[in-house]
Amino acid sequence: MTHLAKQQQDELPLVSTAFLTRTAIAIGVLAALTVGISIAGRWLGERMSLAGHTDSTEAIAIGIGEDRITLPANVIRFERQRRSGPAERVDLYATWPEMTGYSKDIRNRFSDISLSSGLLFMQLSQSTMSRDMSGRLEPIYRHLFEGEGQAYDYGLTLHKMRKETGYGDEVFFTAPRPGKPDYVVRCLLPRVAEESTTGDCQRDIHIGRDLSVLYRFSSAHLSEWQHIDDEIARFLEKRLD
Repeated sequence: MTHLAKQQQDELPLVSTAFLTRTAIAIGVLAALTVGISIAGRWLGERMSLAGHTDSTEAIAIGIGEDRITLPANVIRFERQRRSGPAERVDLYATWPEMTGYSKDIRNRFSDISLSSGLLFMQLSQSTMSRDMSGRLEPIYRHLFEGEGQAYDYGLTLHKMRKETGYGDEVFFTAPRPGKPDYVVRCLLPRVAEESTTGDCQRDIHIGRDLSVLYRFSSAHLSEWQHIDDEIARFLEKRLD
């Protein structure tokens, strides 16, 4: 190698321009990915913290059969149902006794299972039966009870079901209501009060033209059975169009 060629070789940069360009591009792509992951992470984190909930109070107008009802988005349980228009059913939840939907200030009441007894769950659909639960007491349930009912607290009478009915350990509670059909609710009572869940008791009522409301609540609130029934009906009826 001549002295001139060696000098020219020695003067070449240690890192070529092409290499620097490729490195700069790679760093740029990596930076963009990092920013993207960070943004996506924050978005995903927020979505996970909401767990499908929303604190939006946007009015959602839903048609079910012959009925139209307008509800705030934050009481509609599932994101896919927060759409105005016709629907076969809509699932709702609300705090008890406030009857309010989800908000960030009370997120724990919706996400902490130990606090779930403070929620009511409702499902609205078109009626498939001409009678609601109270209306089915005499023609159906009364024939399935085992013997006489037992006096229970809060003005309720407890009825066990005959084994062949398939209700298992479930029981029914009834109570007279002046000027109204008897109250009827179906419950699976926990062994101890601390094991109660939001699904311990369920009852259905009719509202509007042809709307059936199936609602669930914790047996810890059986003492408030009449208040719960009245408030759910009031909450929904005032939102019917």
